[in-house]
Amino acid sequence: MSESSVREAEIAVEQKHVDLVYTRVAEMRDEAEAMRDRGDELAHGARNEAVFEQAAMLFERDVMVRHANQILRSLDAEHEGLVFGRLDTTEPETMYVGRLGVRDSEFDNLVTDWRAPAAAPFYQATAEQPMDVIRRRVIRSTGQSVVDIDDDLLMPEARSEDMPVIGEGALIASLTRARGENMRDIVATIQKEQDEAIRAPWRGVTEITGGPGTGKTAVALHRVAYLLYRDRRRMGGSGVLVVGPSPAFTSYISRVLPSMGEDTVELRSLSDLLDGATATRVDSGPVAAVKGSLRMRKVLRKAVREAPVDAPTEFRIMFKGEVLKLDARDLAKVRAALHNGRRPPNQSRVDAAEALLEALWRKAESYEDYPVTRQELLTDLGERIDFHRFVVVWWQLLTPQEVLRGLSDRRRLARAAGRTLTRAEVDQLADSWALPGFSTADIALLDEVRVLLGAPPRKRRRGEHAGQPPARQDYDEYSHIVVDEAQDLSPMQWRMVGRRGKYASWTVVGDPVQSSWPDPAEARQAQQEAFGGPRTQHRKFALRTNYRNSAEIFDLAGRVVAGVAEPEQLPIAVRSTGVEPLVEVCPADDLEHTSLKAAVDLLSEVDGTVGIITATARVDRVREAAAGLGEDRVHVVDGLESKGLEYDAVVLVEPDELVAESTTGPRTLYVALTRATQRLTVLTTREGWPDHR
Repeated sequence: MSESSVREAEIAVEQKHVDLVYTRVAEMRDEAEAMRDRGDELAHGARNEAVFEQAAMLFERDVMVRHANQILRSLDAEHEGLVFGRLDTTEPETMYVGRLGVRDSEFDNLVTDWRAPAAAPFYQATAEQPMDVIRRRVIRSTGQSVVDIDDDLLMPEARSEDMPVIGEGALIASLTRARGENMRDIVATIQKEQDEAIRAPWRGVTEITGGPGTGKTAVALHRVAYLLYRDRRRMGGSGVLVVGPSPAFTSYISRVLPSMGEDTVELRSLSDLLDGATATRVDSGPVAAVKGSLRMRKVLRKAVREAPVDAPTEFRIMFKGEVLKLDARDLAKVRAALHNGRRPPNQSRVDAAEALLEALWRKAESYEDYPVTRQELLTDLGERIDFHRFVVVWWQLLTPQEVLRGLSDRRRLARAAGRTLTRAEVDQLADSWALPGFSTADIALLDEVRVLLGAPPRKRRRGEHAGQPPARQDYDEYSHIVVDEAQDLSPMQWRMVGRRGKYASWTVVGDPVQSSWPDPAEARQAQQEAFGGPRTQHRKFALRTNYRNSAEIFDLAGRVVAGVAEPEQLPIAVRSTGVEPLVEVCPADDLEHTSLKAAVDLLSEVDGTVGIITATARVDRVREAAAGLGEDRVHVVDGLESKGLEYDAVVLVEPDELVAESTTGPRTLYVALTRATQRLTVLTTREGWPDHR
């Protein structure tokens, strides 16, 4: 038989098994729906039973419905390529590997979940260590139809004469597929070094480092799916949080976990990690560097101690024929004493009332022949409505937004800053906080202020009594936290993330060469504190293979960071297209027009997405100009927004501007150059770029 005939025959064999699996999945869905309906019937029947029996039936109903819904969510996930692998081993049974485990009605195994220990050889077996795998087959499907297969022969000596070996390069074939708006999962093509990181133990900190295109993000997300599969009770109870650098990034990765049946993981970007606050802009590099520094802790602590802008500076009250008066100095002393107390400000209003009454008593004591006792004054004034009205406006319950917005007043900020900030830094921050909305760097500061202020006393719900403990208001509920692009987090952002992981295990993903934070040592200190200190169990995995970029594209990117990165820090690109990046010199006033023309040209050369990456100052203009090119295929981002994203083709506009706006030199440019998988066009105004200045 010809090679094509053998391939078609083998595809037919796999299609027969895939059809059997999808038939069984349909049966499982019907069974789960029947279970859910049975649970609803139990609920109706429980209404007429005795109280004890009713409670038992409702509990049974809840368990049944929850279990049925879990099965349905898993079955209804995006299961294109439900079966993607096959292992022929030295054992007589053939194992199929897929996105979820499936057994037939007799409980015989049809598909093994890729996360199960039994499926590990599909990813870990090599010719040097075959793990009893004779042939490993990758099955590629569209919908429920098998369209291609690809085999690795790991034990040639054990191969029988009737075992064909088809094709080569399943991984490379998958890498050349067009990119869409969302990241795809890589369950069918996980490599051995990636699988080791995915299956690492859950405890402590698992750090995954690697350059562009090494699959760091995909590995971290697949690790989440693996941990939930292996220990759902521990991981699912308190929740899993994935933190990314930007909303564009979290949108890009949003379909990966649901496609593997995991839809309970919380995705947040650094700009919306604090409930009730969302960033609407990005600071310039120098301003973000000041806001992210640990120096801001001292500034914010002093800012919280400042009296609100509209707080009264004098209090007068008539009592027993005398006017008792607290002037600005008296009130300032009371406020300072309260801030030195144990409770945070938003939980100290009762303390404030008591302290003001004591200050009024000291005034009364100073009057000669004033016929009143301390207890009389405290009791009578403590019941006066005019006194309580004053307390409310003088000791206000503040929001983090009010405190930070108040620092747009230079004098107020200068008092809080003292010698911690320079005059120029005070001016920069005041100007920033005078702008509408908050920046990404501000979110961590708002979170810091939230903790300093404390949560306002919670109003009791109907039916609660004073002895009941208050509901938890801490942000420490997560059992596992994933931080992507970790090299870019500022110290203040690490403090924010750390508050959400007091009892969590961690997966941390990053690449030091791509760092946009100017003080790595300070960030590492804050990172260690977030993890719980240096004694926390720590394991590291380094990914060295660049699967995303063609070798031609990555060679250019490597030249850009040659002065700031060691050769061993750069991954090795394993795929070549034979197409060199295009570097085009054009006039400065023609950059935006030329970028659109270049994008149109690339749209005709690739099937997927085209990214236009430019300096932050140009983004809005280029985005407006590119609006007519089609939002589904053309995306305009700046250098920082591009982190973690990938496109089939990229137009990079004026690389020198990306370097100039960065606080870490060419590192942001390196990021931008490594977003393209197939084609790269660089538009520059400088002859000889990148070699001559």
